[in-house]
Amino acid sequence: MKKILIINSGSSSLKFQLIQMPAEVVLASGMVERIGLDGAKLHFKTDKESISEELSAKDHSIALEAITNLLMSPEKGVIKNAEEIAAIGHRVVHGGDNFSKTVEVNAEVKAKIKDFFSLAPLHNPANLEGIEVAEKLFPKARQVTVFDTAFHRTIPKRAAQYAIPKEFFEEKHIQLYGFHGISHKFVTEKAIDHLKIENSKIISIHLGNGCSMTAVHNGKSIDHSMGFSPVNGLIMGTRSGDIDQSVIFYLIDQLGYSPQEVSDILHKESGMYGLTGFSDLRDIEENAAKGNRQCQLALDMNAYRIKKYIGAYAAAMNGVDALIFTAGIGENSDVIRSLVCNDMDFLGIELNEEKNKERSKKLRTINADNSKVKILVIPTNEELEIAKQAYKLETKAEEV
Repeated sequence: MKKILIINSGSSSLKFQLIQMPAEVVLASGMVERIGLDGAKLHFKTDKESISEELSAKDHSIALEAITNLLMSPEKGVIKNAEEIAAIGHRVVHGGDNFSKTVEVNAEVKAKIKDFFSLAPLHNPANLEGIEVAEKLFPKARQVTVFDTAFHRTIPKRAAQYAIPKEFFEEKHIQLYGFHGISHKFVTEKAIDHLKIENSKIISIHLGNGCSMTAVHNGKSIDHSMGFSPVNGLIMGTRSGDIDQSVIFYLIDQLGYSPQEVSDILHKESGMYGLTGFSDLRDIEENAAKGNRQCQLALDMNAYRIKKYIGAYAAAMNGVDALIFTAGIGENSDVIRSLVCNDMDFLGIELNEEKNKERSKKLRTINADNSKVKILVIPTNEELEIAKQAYKLETKAEEV
């Protein structure tokens, strides 16, 4: 049995789970939010303790040190010392075209993560900081990186390359990279195991504040809705998703916006927030139910975009065996699932509305009995997927 600490380091937050592998038992979990800001807060939970308290955390080092102290606390902790941690698994958002699998951290890996700061400016710098802080606090633990982009390295060139001069692809590595790969990998493997089918055609729909879809053929990603960056594809909380490129030049050349202002608009002021003034889907659904036409339009637009990608991926795979809804919205919004699946019987997609309205934290099937396509709701667990990969690498290293 090995204890694996999972760290998901964001720009102003640090989430963690301590998982005992291979039993997959969560010993402790929590997060520090608002790092570097006033009112930072530490949340820490075990079977016996649940703590939420104010914390003066000016940086990630202080945040992780506070978590470490609680993990080793004689009264509230679950380990006696740092040496009990065999490995630390880090989520890294962008690994570019350099990483197709989980790797142990070294100087070269850290340099590559830094190379992609410009492609994931909100994520990769914080991911690297989390790694460097963990190296100091847990010097004997194996540091392991799991990349969100790695699952998508199987996407063929015909889907990954853009129709711009090929030099940009060959020399500048401008291409579709794909994101949310840890989540898509986790839920599709769950689906394949659940469905007991060898040759599978699955569309994974990850709907949270960030949203993406992946066409998964026989367990491998073959296409993905996000592209060079996480702003493309579906309509998201504050991100626009697909947009005609000419709109960007029009905003700059004709309306006088700077490139940075346009980037901020597309990343932070668009999507459901730009359409409604709300970024939280629960607020949008509540207002739509009260008759707010703009909120209802936003929901219809959101679902319509998802429908188009379902059709495209069904064509790309010459069929579809199952749809997966996952992440915060995918797992909890029966409204979005209903809007997406209605009027899709031509593709063999038929929803059971009663099952759709049921609430559960377990894998469940919500399609009608006569539906040719299975419709699954599968709770994602990126931390467990990271733990599984880190444990596999740690165990393999011991065997060498």
